[in-house]
Amino acid sequence: MKAKRKSPYSAAAPALCAACLLVVGAAAAQQGPANTSVRETPVRVADFVSKPLAFPIEQHKLANGMRVVFSVDHSAPVYAISIVYDVGSRNEKAGRTGFAHLFEHMMFQGSDNVGKGEHVILVLNNGGGVNGTTNEDRTAYFEQLPANQLDLGLYIEADRMRALAVNQANLDNQRKAVQEERRLGIDNQPYGATEEALSDILYDNFAYKHSVIGSMADLDAASIDDVKDFFRLYYAPNNAVLTLVGDFDPKVALEKINRYFGSIPSQPTPPRPDLSEPPQTAERRRRLDDTFAQTPRLDELYKVSAGETQEWFAVVTASEILGGGQSSRLYQRLVKEKELAVNVATDVENRPGPSPFQIEVMLKPGGDFAAVEQVVQEELERLQKEPVAQWELDKVRLSSRRQRAQRLRSSLARAVVIGDLTAKFGDSNLINTYETSLNAVTPRDVQKAAQKYFTPAQRCVIQTYPKPAAGGAQ
Repeated sequence: MKAKRKSPYSAAAPALCAACLLVVGAAAAQQGPANTSVRETPVRVADFVSKPLAFPIEQHKLANGMRVVFSVDHSAPVYAISIVYDVGSRNEKAGRTGFAHLFEHMMFQGSDNVGKGEHVILVLNNGGGVNGTTNEDRTAYFEQLPANQLDLGLYIEADRMRALAVNQANLDNQRKAVQEERRLGIDNQPYGATEEALSDILYDNFAYKHSVIGSMADLDAASIDDVKDFFRLYYAPNNAVLTLVGDFDPKVALEKINRYFGSIPSQPTPPRPDLSEPPQTAERRRRLDDTFAQTPRLDELYKVSAGETQEWFAVVTASEILGGGQSSRLYQRLVKEKELAVNVATDVENRPGPSPFQIEVMLKPGGDFAAVEQVVQEELERLQKEPVAQWELDKVRLSSRRQRAQRLRSSLARAVVIGDLTAKFGDSNLINTYETSLNAVTPRDVQKAAQKYFTPAQRCVIQTYPKPAAGGAQ
């Protein structure tokens, strides 16, 4: 769980507007004084957001239970394939944390007909790209390839679903790789301990309380039998979603998918993890001293509704109003006006269980935590007491539309998002209803969500202080 880093396209809209103004200004100068008898037509946000982004969705289900989703796009001779397994760190048991992520590494160690390391080489040598990711709720594998390499993507994914190379040597090798990844990404990184503490302080249920990467001790404890049991239970076709996006013939693709995946046997349905949380009745606080950090950092967290509900979209809207760019309320007050901080970011994650809402403030060196917290509290209370302005809702809607258009322009991004939504929420078409749901949020919806969730009793606070290293070095 990490505060959202704004899209690299965030500055594009203001820059474009400035360029347009220059062009319009030059044209006006050439034409002379404006005709004051002509009334300007007002620009309405509804004109820009009335037609939501829409992608074709075609759904199938194989006899062995594997869900298949197609989204055809012939605009470029490429396609993307995503295989999402409905398993993440939420499915882990105490004493075996980090196992879902460890298994992601195992999936690149070869299978019956693809040698160790060949999966990546085959894709790269045929002009494609490949990767995999694990989070709390799912594990995803994806490739992007030229359209004439459809068989390659399907074959290598089916081969490792059918017969992964599970042996002690591969386990030992990848266990060390994950442990090194933890050292680099958590143990020896500024705010690494803070990132790991976010879930621990916010959640009580073990499903979401522990980190995705897991502990060193639990990684050491993983056995070859654990790997075999995990593979059999979770890496079955009936626990997977295959998504194809791009330039292909759906009829041909479905025939090939049946050929490669249809004979892989299904397995008993894995147990669904309990994601419920007991009510939080008092504020939680934690102080961390970080020898790698250069500036203080404040994190405030709240548990909110599950993702894709209308209430969740109200929290998304509140998040953007509070911390969505330099015009946001918190950025204006903390960075611009009071000069207490150097940056502010907000985020609300999209989970099938209680989702985390996070405010992250990077204070100025030697910053005043109490003063920053006071401003944050004032802005949360303002959301509770006053309806948000229409221009703020308009900004959220237009910004979201632009960011989604930029992000989803690639077939790979669409494949990953569609597979993710299908695995987590069982609805492939959610990619097409996001804007409609967001645009339906009213000022009253934002106010009600703030009143329900942003209370002092439900607040979790982490203060991270820079700590001089031993010997006085910083």
